[in-house]
Amino acid sequence: MRAIPLKSLTPLVLLGLLTAGCGQGLLGGDDQAPKGNGPILLGMLIPQSGSEAAIGPYMSNAAQLAIDEINAKGGVLGRKLELKTADDACDAQSAVAGANKLVTEGVNVSVGGYCSGATLPTLPIFGKANIPMIIPAANSQELVDQKLKHVFLINGTGSQQAAAADKWMTKEGAKSVVLVHDNTSYSKDIALRTKALLDAPGGADAVLVETVTPKESDYSANVTNILAKKPDYVYWTGYFQEGGLIVRQLRQAGYKGHILLGDGSVSPKFIEIAGNDAAEGVYATMTQTPDTLEGAENWIASYKKKFGTDPGPYSNQAYDAVRLAAEAIGKAGGTDGTKVVAALEGIDGFPMFSGPLKFTPEHTLSNGGFQILVVKGGKFALQDSLK
Repeated sequence: MRAIPLKSLTPLVLLGLLTAGCGQGLLGGDDQAPKGNGPILLGMLIPQSGSEAAIGPYMSNAAQLAIDEINAKGGVLGRKLELKTADDACDAQSAVAGANKLVTEGVNVSVGGYCSGATLPTLPIFGKANIPMIIPAANSQELVDQKLKHVFLINGTGSQQAAAADKWMTKEGAKSVVLVHDNTSYSKDIALRTKALLDAPGGADAVLVETVTPKESDYSANVTNILAKKPDYVYWTGYFQEGGLIVRQLRQAGYKGHILLGDGSVSPKFIEIAGNDAAEGVYATMTQTPDTLEGAENWIASYKKKFGTDPGPYSNQAYDAVRLAAEAIGKAGGTDGTKVVAALEGIDGFPMFSGPLKFTPEHTLSNGGFQILVVKGGKFALQDSLK
């Protein structure tokens, strides 16, 4: 096939090329590929219980959609893909148990990871088993700072999200900002990195860093502390369960200023918990969602036809994690973890929803792809691409 300049194609066109069978013979077109005796197993740790359980089905459904499409074209190296899931409950102890379960089941590549605090303790478990990790959602900078060869992130990092938040609030002319986190790895990391950027010369002042306790129902003491600082912006960097309650209680207490959320709160559940009136006009730093993907109508329709519901946050990243795993296994000529890692490091221009992929030396995206969403009419919609 004649080479096509990647930069001249949109991400959705590039995706079409791959799923049409132009991906190095991975979808059944390579007669010389070694044949295995059984399926290639992909493991996915996701929250299936607990406060973040709503996210789990979006990710596992999208992963299964990608697997079904690849298998329909012959699989990878003559073998079918199979998905194994385990519940991490967005909890470190549950995640360790789930990771060990997946290792015992013989998974070849991990394509899960939503909560950073739950994903962090699984890194050495998969590493010891020589299982590459393609992490679709978890994005704390701590994951990157481990500098582990088997770990790859395909979501923007905490540093990139903090930079997006700083850029947006500075653009908006914010003078005083209260940062609120839940003391988890993901949430605290973004809050403190955003504070450092805001406090630099020429930025807004981070007048307060407020820490809340997860899984509570009454945040009135935190709300009082926030209101006392009279901020232009409140930036909540935790998850949607607490975020919905905090925003609702802020509005009930009379706060009229702007509210910005981190990507862990971008979910229909946030709006449900906060209430439509309190959620309306709330902004969020977020990478691409199905609703903000230009030209994704056919993909959304395929997902909805198969699962009877619309795809939600991190479904497109989970879909891409599976496709990337298939690409790397094909290039590696098998499932040996060391060879798959080398294949991932050599990826150059692989088409994903976020654009052609080439990992940085730190195994992250060169551009985090964060944009600003806003709640309009009970839904998150694109406000600013931050370009």
